[in-house]
Amino acid sequence: MTGGSDTAKRDMLLARRLDLVANVSALTAEALRLNQKRAGIEMDVLRLELEIGRSGASAQLVQDLHEAEERVAAVMQEGARCEQRIAAAEGEVEDVDRSLAATVGN
Repeated sequence: MTGGSDTAKRDMLLARRLDLVANVSALTAEALRLNQKRAGIEMDVLRLELEIGRSGASAQLVQDLHEAEERVAAVMQEGARCEQRIAAAEGEVEDVDRSLAATVGN
């Protein structure tokens, strides 16, 4: 390879790495948002459980509790998918880093 093509390849890899790191950052922000959402819904679950404990299990409270528990489960699944996407994106960054290291070594 010529020096120019090495530089072009390196520049391409650096641009790719920048895009991937931005994606990891966006996915991490999404994971944090989902964790906050889950925590908020879990607070609703606790509040409903306390209310049921204090005043008895009315049909409405039980239904509200069931719906809140379903929302927590859905957000947890969404969070797990987000974590998988983060891991995949981090793997892509590692692949680019290896390619960059190889271009520096040449």
